[in-house]
Amino acid sequence: MSHADARTDTAAAPALPAATVLGYPRIGPRRELKTALERYWSGASDLAELEQAAAEVRTRTRTRLVELGLRRDDASVPSAFSFYDPVLDVVTLLGAVPSRFADLPAADGSVGLAESFVLARGDEARGPLEMTKWFDTNYHYLVPELGPRTPIALVGDRPVRELLEARADGVQARPVLVGPVTFLLLAKAEDGAPDGFHPLDRLEDVLDAYAALLPRLAEAGAGWVQLDEPGLVVDGAVPAEDVLAATRRAYERLTAVTDRPALLVTTPYGDPGAALPVLLGTGVEGIGLDLVRGDASRAADALGDHVRAGHRAPAVLAGVVNGRNVWRTDLDAALATLGELSSVTGASVSVGTSTTLAHVPHDVDVETALDARVRSWLAFADQKVTEVHTLATALANGPESVKDRLEAARAARRDREEAPGVRDPRVRERCAALGEADLARPPYAERRPLQDQALPLPPLPTTTIGSFPQTPEVRRARAALRRGALDQAGYEAAMREHVAEVVAVQERLDVDVLVHGEPERNDMVQYFAELLDGFAVTDHGWVQSYGSRCTRPSILWGDVSRPAPMTVPWATYASSLTDRPVKGMLTGPVTILAWSFVRDDQPLADTARQVALALREETVDLEAAGVVVIQVDEPALRELLPLRAGARPDYLRWSVDAFRLATAGVQPSTQIHTHLCYSEFGEVLGAIDALDADVTSIEAARSRMEILPEVEDAGFDRGLGPGVYDIHSPRVPGTDEVVDLLRLALKHVPADRLWVNPDCGLKTRRPEEVGPALANMVTAARALRS
Repeated sequence: MSHADARTDTAAAPALPAATVLGYPRIGPRRELKTALERYWSGASDLAELEQAAAEVRTRTRTRLVELGLRRDDASVPSAFSFYDPVLDVVTLLGAVPSRFADLPAADGSVGLAESFVLARGDEARGPLEMTKWFDTNYHYLVPELGPRTPIALVGDRPVRELLEARADGVQARPVLVGPVTFLLLAKAEDGAPDGFHPLDRLEDVLDAYAALLPRLAEAGAGWVQLDEPGLVVDGAVPAEDVLAATRRAYERLTAVTDRPALLVTTPYGDPGAALPVLLGTGVEGIGLDLVRGDASRAADALGDHVRAGHRAPAVLAGVVNGRNVWRTDLDAALATLGELSSVTGASVSVGTSTTLAHVPHDVDVETALDARVRSWLAFADQKVTEVHTLATALANGPESVKDRLEAARAARRDREEAPGVRDPRVRERCAALGEADLARPPYAERRPLQDQALPLPPLPTTTIGSFPQTPEVRRARAALRRGALDQAGYEAAMREHVAEVVAVQERLDVDVLVHGEPERNDMVQYFAELLDGFAVTDHGWVQSYGSRCTRPSILWGDVSRPAPMTVPWATYASSLTDRPVKGMLTGPVTILAWSFVRDDQPLADTARQVALALREETVDLEAAGVVVIQVDEPALRELLPLRAGARPDYLRWSVDAFRLATAGVQPSTQIHTHLCYSEFGEVLGAIDALDADVTSIEAARSRMEILPEVEDAGFDRGLGPGVYDIHSPRVPGTDEVVDLLRLALKHVPADRLWVNPDCGLKTRRPEEVGPALANMVTAARALRS
């Protein structure tokens, strides 16, 4: 008997729910989890209160999903909660704590919730786990650090406890975990690991732990367990044959576990490619496919081949509702995909989302201030659950059973196609007229002496990335403006006071190139979205970025243009307060796209060009106003890199072109900076170089400058500012720590090109943290200058 036909326990697999979602927003509709976390971290509440607040979020989630149509009795409701990060949850579940945190686990190896926050946030003695982007999304995960001797065993029971909690609520939930292969592919080798070691070498130990967990979940009442394996949709550093071998080994091992739940293995964020036949051969009971990013016909062929070879077909969860964007689903197209999959494979087909819904806000119906016409085109998490339920009903009972809902979806799509502003002939004509000359500046060798003359700076010049802490006073002023208690003139006067304070602080600390602190900006993308045509913004559309950090992505629905200058008054005011250079601060075109919900009715490259053209107008106006340093941030350049290698060259071409279009309109004496953060840069170093920025700052503190040898090998020959302290942690680095990092940097970057700066903007930090940290940074730079 083949693995594909085997099930080693005596019970037949339960039916896969007809309608489900891979996950749901974890933060709460009013960011209740964020509030609870930050109260606990500040000492305003204790661990018991935090646990209670989280339990209330989980209860509300289960209740809401049942209200929206998911069944409470068949594993339709996912149990996918996390206090901070699902990858960190696996670290603590397995006790896989790196040696520098060896004091955290209890005697039995377990890692408590309080201790997990030390891993996530660091403490006075050590920095936290590295943080980087989750595949091609704006979510950040914590990177496990594994070595040959890192403890790995089942030491936690939170998935079991949360399952029992759901059952006590009358809900037969489905536990959700990061799959074992993806967990290891996302990990990095711990410092000091021997050459040639890769975390995937610890596969058997991780499988032992998962194999021990499965019977405990079954005993607690789980009929299905969802294991997410997005690592299978990526062309990464590990050879494909090794990934496929690990996948085969993992699921042959886990399907052989007796007295376990049925396994639903999902491959969100893309097409599993060659991993799908491997999974089919292991005997897993269910496979979840992303059919928004993936290829439905290829999946149908693979499933059909499997069945024709005489094997049992697994249940298929067809992810036809987009879990990552906010547009209403084309229900007719989704039904056609479902029909193709059902007819070709003969498999049991259920309806689901392409990914977890944690990437979208909770509910569009609460956005009463949003233009009603735009709102009618949108579906947030709650609406997507309804769409899943509608499609499942149509699949089971025929389209006539939901004909009113199908017609409403068609009408919304027609209205969106015809609405004014979706296509602006003037914008399209201007974009069509652009040529290669619009993307080029004179060579850097010609620009550098002109910039040195305009900017007489010391060696190792110091600067910050842009934002300063958004103080309670700034937030109160913004809230007063929103509710009408403060007029625009009063608000701007309050923001100018804050700008003056920020400039004075930097002068007192002796920072070389200043920023105005961006107090007027609620968010580095939303600020521009509110000033550009073609965008809409929400009041409650919060999405988790990492931990308690949430953002409100803007909605790019139409052709983009700039009605008026956006940042010039703030930059010129700040410049009037000091003799030191002040950077003009813009968010780059790729990042504006990456951190927005972008229209899906035209190529992303076309939208990027429109945004870049609007930003080009802004850079030219900044220069005309006397600003000689302009920073155009692209922290999301790596984020949008396609997961499959074949699609990457085209993306890198148009993303680089968009940045150069935005920045190439200024004179060679104007210094262009850019900033990139919290990504693996190695794969895009060529593109970073091709941006042709005069100075590039990058995240480097958490990883202790590990990217710099690659930068040196790539021949990068312009200014570089590797971050010297991690702003995503509240700890203040000491001067000696910064000096050590700068000495590491100087091994790879000549002193005449090395800049000194934090990893990222300082918006989320408190003033009492920022002042000492910047003082230590400046002191370190001075020490090395001498």
